Amino acid sequence: MQEMLLNFWESTGFTMTTWQELLMIAIACTFLYLAIKKGYEPYLLIPIAFGMLLVNLPGTDLMGDKGLIHYLYMGTKLGIYPPLIFLCVGASTDFGPLIANPKSILLGAAAQFGIFFALIGAILLGFDIKEAASIGIIGGADGPTAIYLTGQLADHLLGPIALAAYSYMALVPIIQPPIIRLLTTEEERKVKMEQLRPVSKKEKVIFPIVVTIFTIKLLPSAAPLIGMLMFGNLIKESGVVPKLVETAQNSFMYIITIILGITVGAKADAATFLNPQTLKIIVLGLAAFSIGTASGVLFGKVMYKLSKGKINPMIGAAGVSAVPMAARVVQKVGREENPTNFLLMHAMGPNVAGVIGSAVAAGILLNMF
Repeated sequence: MQEMLLNFWESTGFTMTTWQELLMIAIACTFLYLAIKKGYEPYLLIPIAFGMLLVNLPGTDLMGDKGLIHYLYMGTKLGIYPPLIFLCVGASTDFGPLIANPKSILLGAAAQFGIFFALIGAILLGFDIKEAASIGIIGGADGPTAIYLTGQLADHLLGPIALAAYSYMALVPIIQPPIIRLLTTEEERKVKMEQLRPVSKKEKVIFPIVVTIFTIKLLPSAAPLIGMLMFGNLIKESGVVPKLVETAQNSFMYIITIILGITVGAKADAATFLNPQTLKIIVLGLAAFSIGTASGVLFGKVMYKLSKGKINPMIGAAGVSAVPMAARVVQKVGREENPTNFLLMHAMGPNVAGVIGSAVAAGILLNMF
């Protein structure tokens, strides 16, 4: 009997757990705390954190050749889930602010500077050009784009890059406000912007068609992301397929988010995550995202000067692709400085432009490398 109990004890995960796995379990629990207690993007962070928790519990083999999460992960590895997420984002996003204020596309473009900053930094740290391009795309704060590009160029880095990209997307409310306050004055943060002009239904229907044709003609490699983004927006603005729109905005979006999140988190096992290469990726990703935010704000300051104080430079921070989290952060900071300020719709212009910009940047990198 004693021998049976001893054999049973030795077969449990308690005897197989390493300190590295305990550390990863602690990190996963910290992410769960931030998501549940603090409310930091729980739709993203809870699946990611729970995937991390599962994969670091010894003996489960969920990512093994016959494991449940291994099969779910195939959609991530093969680049299936990211374009589907873009379809859902398109069906959930109003492109009206961008159409009403086309200048905001410049802020979206400026915020992509972090991508190329991190690319250069990764090369200097010893990564090859394809790995560096995959790391750089984290700066766009666009998880689906990061997954898609990495799957094409450096699939062996898919786990740490996807985890970094989605983690920084979820932590936008923590990372962005200090950067915004550091680079802007109180006077600039208090600027109230004029209400945007109304955008007609005709404009909203034509926009995704024109962007699809022009962008994919220019960069065919961006077709999966841009095509699905604009298709999703077209079904929304057409007004004739409400059931498709409802499905894309709700059930389909949440299904893909759950699967994508838990499979991304499951790539953060102790052996993969706790090594110098992964730590470099995490640091470079944070630098890329921070530089992207900063470059958007700085270009916003240029537009503030050129407009003689009519543009609030904070909206440049929304030029990263984290939709709509970055726009919400701008709105929150703006209301703290001036309770009568309403910047959300103004920030959505650069935010939408950032989504398009990161997909275009991915297309450029695919063409180059």
